[in-house]
Amino acid sequence: MSPPAPALDLDTAARLRASIGKLSRRLRPTAAGAAAGLTPTRISVLFTISRLGPIRLSELADEESLNPTMLSRVIADFAESGLVTRVSDPDDRRAALVQATAAGRKLCERMRGERNDVLGVALGALSEEDRYAIEQALPVLERLAHGLKGRRG
Repeated sequence: MSPPAPALDLDTAARLRASIGKLSRRLRPTAAGAAAGLTPTRISVLFTISRLGPIRLSELADEESLNPTMLSRVIADFAESGLVTRVSDPDDRRAALVQATAAGRKLCERMRGERNDVLGVALGALSEEDRYAIEQALPVLERLAHGLKGRRG
């Protein structure tokens, strides 16, 4: 049996959290999202619907950690804007599923592309060694993100 891994010092955890937070905030705004009048929360909801849809509203509320009343308003606005459609759940006609329309998926693709372009330029400005270090860290960061899924507070 291998010895337990040493705990990271609090400074490392704090620096990682701050760096991830800054990256997220700096990548969040997009011209496409701003033109559509979307807040960061609405952008996140639309991305989740595009990625996981068709999805029940209750599952979407859990995934996004939003209260159902707020989420219903967001979905109504999206439906009115033509970004999502509501369909009956074939397994339970009382429940509704939401899915992104072609326009909703296209908006997500534009926002994702803008974010990738910005990040690509920033990565291109780094040294080859720094880019390599980030590439090597990606599997660990992906496992860390997966391990934190569903944790709150």
